[in-house]
Amino acid sequence: MAAPNYTIGIFFGIDPAEKDQFGAGLQQAAEAAKMGGVFYGDNLFTFGRNLSFLDDTPFFEAVRRHSETRVEKALIWRHAVLAWAARQGLRLDGDFVECACYKGTSARILCDTLDFGKRDKTYWLYDLFEHDESMAHHAMPEHGDGLYEQVKARFADTPNVRITRGAVPAVLHEAAPEKIAFMHLDLNNADAEIGALELLFDRMLPGAMLVLDDYGWLNYRAQKLAEDAWFAKRGYHVLELPTGQGLLIK
Repeated sequence: MAAPNYTIGIFFGIDPAEKDQFGAGLQQAAEAAKMGGVFYGDNLFTFGRNLSFLDDTPFFEAVRRHSETRVEKALIWRHAVLAWAARQGLRLDGDFVECACYKGTSARILCDTLDFGKRDKTYWLYDLFEHDESMAHHAMPEHGDGLYEQVKARFADTPNVRITRGAVPAVLHEAAPEKIAFMHLDLNNADAEIGALELLFDRMLPGAMLVLDDYGWLNYRAQKLAEDAWFAKRGYHVLELPTGQGLLIK
């Protein structure tokens, strides 16, 4: 029985001169997988899968509503991991945290999926919302003076989302929850993520979910190595997911 496919041909790190040949090869492989269940995008190709997130109506509708670019649409499996982890976090008393929310896309998808505005929790979002060449992490296309206001407007209908502008980890001394049920780190910076863990990990409740967006990506290997050493001292081991994320249950 053929299953539905999800194919958004966004792959990172491909030589532009090889992009057409690479894409043609993927298309040929997808067509050869007669059973369906094909996913390709976000540097992931697989087939014969249920792709259960396509049947998760609240989640899939939220992705369609808030994924504005082809890159954002390609991240659907990463967003599905976040939705799973956030749903587990609803069972605990603590708040939600995302460090480096950028445009707020993933947090907005989760808010819609979980009907977060009606939850007795706060979703804490942090970002600089801008970039200059002195910063260790790389720039994103929409970094700039207006991004902070755009993100605030994006969550205007969700008063329990708290958006804080500032550099992590320093800004966490000014505003941070006491108890955390779900945390998502996407800082593209090893020192910043270790700094966030130093301040916030002990506030995560037993059973709280941690998703490290960059953990499995070769270009961010410095984060993986730093985090592996940090967690090993505390008796934890991060699971690297095929999506490139890392997953840890406190």
